[in-house]
Amino acid sequence: MQQTKQQTTQPDGAAAAQPAVLSVRDLWVEYRARRGAVQAVRGVSFDLLKGETLALIGESGSGKTTLALALMRLLARSARIRGGRVLYRRDGREVDVLSLKPGELRRFRWSECAIVFQSALNALNPVLKVWDQIFDAAAAHGMGNRQAMRRRAIELLQRVQLDAERVLRSYPHELSGGMRQRVLLAMALVLNPQILILDEPTTALDILTQRAIIDLLRELKQELGFSVLLVSHDLSLAAELADRVATMYAGRIVELGTVEEIFYQPHHPYTVGLLKAVPTLAGGFRPLESVRGSPPDLIALPPGCKFHPRCPFAEQRCLQEEPELLALDTRGSLHGHAAACWYAEVVAKAWQSEQGAQKEAGAPTGMEGEAWPPR
Repeated sequence: MQQTKQQTTQPDGAAAAQPAVLSVRDLWVEYRARRGAVQAVRGVSFDLLKGETLALIGESGSGKTTLALALMRLLARSARIRGGRVLYRRDGREVDVLSLKPGELRRFRWSECAIVFQSALNALNPVLKVWDQIFDAAAAHGMGNRQAMRRRAIELLQRVQLDAERVLRSYPHELSGGMRQRVLLAMALVLNPQILILDEPTTALDILTQRAIIDLLRELKQELGFSVLLVSHDLSLAAELADRVATMYAGRIVELGTVEEIFYQPHHPYTVGLLKAVPTLAGGFRPLESVRGSPPDLIALPPGCKFHPRCPFAEQRCLQEEPELLALDTRGSLHGHAAACWYAEVVAKAWQSEQGAQKEAGAPTGMEGEAWPPR
């Protein structure tokens, strides 16, 4: 199997349909450990467009949360940003977040870019009431009018379907998990940020609360017009909320495209493996098939393509050369459909052939196909 390397007919820096509010270029993040450097994020580049939702999906340990925290420079002390640029744009100005001074960085956080953390109970201060935490965040950004801020807090808490007066005078432990998650969402929107980062926003919540938060996020995004970077291992959540999806593996983006392209025209074997692990919700029964093997050791990564030990399509070239994220269409590798695989077209043809066979047999297709790869 041999694939000709795809060429991008549009440069990565070319303008997309919507302007990019955030451009990440060649970002590298590593953690210090006794055995060596943990290469958590390796040369990641992408654009977050105005008003869009971009989902980062992948297994635990693929670098999703580290990437999200690096964008706001909230990494642990053991982490180091080794290189790259994070360019933020608003009202015709552009700043590199990685070069902001401490005072500028504090102003950037929450007013320009806010984050909703995975564990709401850990993210909230247990000894402060909700109102005190909201006002402290606002006051730190120069909004010291208590009455105006209380009106704003009440408005947002009501928007996220909470009893505002009761919640404002409550401590975090007095609220349920779903209520705390919605409090974090309201706090993140207090200063009208242009970018909202959601780190596993529905993890550990019951299915009804998940549904409510998904509907709420969709409604707020449409009304307020902010951009969303969604970090999740839940493919169904990404399919519901996202406009584009980026698959991450071993610290790199290995496939990028629209929801339709990723879920129905995947070109990377890891994306296909994730789709095959999704339970069937309609049609006939099929056994689940997880991606074989385990994620690589990020301290001692294998040579060549990092997915090759688990890949059913791997050839000798995959063991020696790591592919770049290459465009599959004329929109460019940052704005169109792109995959980091030497045999992307071979993978896509095998997927389409398998889906066609399943459709003829009346079995589920798309995210609900049969065993992969075809044997």
